[in-house]
Amino acid sequence: MKDKRRKGSDVKIYLDVIWLLNFCFDSLLLLLTAFILKRHVKKRRVIFGAFIGSSIVLFMFTPISPFVEHPAGKLAFSVVIVLVTFGFKRFRFFFQNLFSFYFATFLMGGGIIGAHSLLQTRSVMQHGVMITNQTGFGDPVSWMFIVAGFPAIWFFSKKRIEDIETKTIQYEERVRLQADIGGQTLHAKGLVDSGNQLYDPLTKTPVMIIHIDKLEPILGEKETHLIRSFSPLEVIDQFDDSFRYLDKIRLIPYRGVGQDNQFLLCLKPDHVTIYTKDEMIAADKCLIGISTAALSAEGEFDAIIHPKMLSGKAVKHVS
Repeated sequence: MKDKRRKGSDVKIYLDVIWLLNFCFDSLLLLLTAFILKRHVKKRRVIFGAFIGSSIVLFMFTPISPFVEHPAGKLAFSVVIVLVTFGFKRFRFFFQNLFSFYFATFLMGGGIIGAHSLLQTRSVMQHGVMITNQTGFGDPVSWMFIVAGFPAIWFFSKKRIEDIETKTIQYEERVRLQADIGGQTLHAKGLVDSGNQLYDPLTKTPVMIIHIDKLEPILGEKETHLIRSFSPLEVIDQFDDSFRYLDKIRLIPYRGVGQDNQFLLCLKPDHVTIYTKDEMIAADKCLIGISTAALSAEGEFDAIIHPKMLSGKAVKHVS
């Protein structure tokens, strides 16, 4: 394979731009790694780890560049990046982080190469030899492709991983639920139900359903009576300024089996924690749909949990 390159006098390498791009890419790779493993990582650790990872670009123009470009040097950099970002608890924890970091790197790199190959039209065959028009390390066209393609593939990969997680969740799992709303705490027994695919259509926020009896101590007796007596559209007008949760009320399109109401009254919680058999999961991005109908005839559960909520970050693992 032959490469047509510009003469050295025509090539300009903007080291600061290349470093900044690598810093951004390393940050995204570390965030994707944390997402895959459900690690809760502080932003400053991600920034520091990405800074160390991107510094390899600077070392490539120093006398130690042979070590930096050697596989052993790259592995050493990876180890330092992972330790700085995720810390060290035990060897299993460390290797999970390291291997997942490489998985995220290969996933993104393979995506870039695949997208480039799909769109590549500038290669020709001459005398049985493939000739490509490769314009070098700092070429603005190739960098523009990477700058645009890397975030797109990152979001695509993240979405696919979320979908896989949702499908592999063991449905019909019983969980315990804790929701904090305006300084008050709600405890409930929940059922993870694959049939609950209810989202806020505007924000794509998953919606779990909780029976109104569990919310009465938080909402108040007066507001609970109003919710039971009026439809979701009508009850909004019944709330006055004394209702402390007025700013947390939401309405989303909804139609339950055997119900005529076309909207569901929801509350936006401050924090939500789900306790499974193995872990404690933070699922703050959600809405609480208020149901006036009993969810379980035998009282086995008070809430129907959206399966997407179990894709949140695990804040504690139960060993």
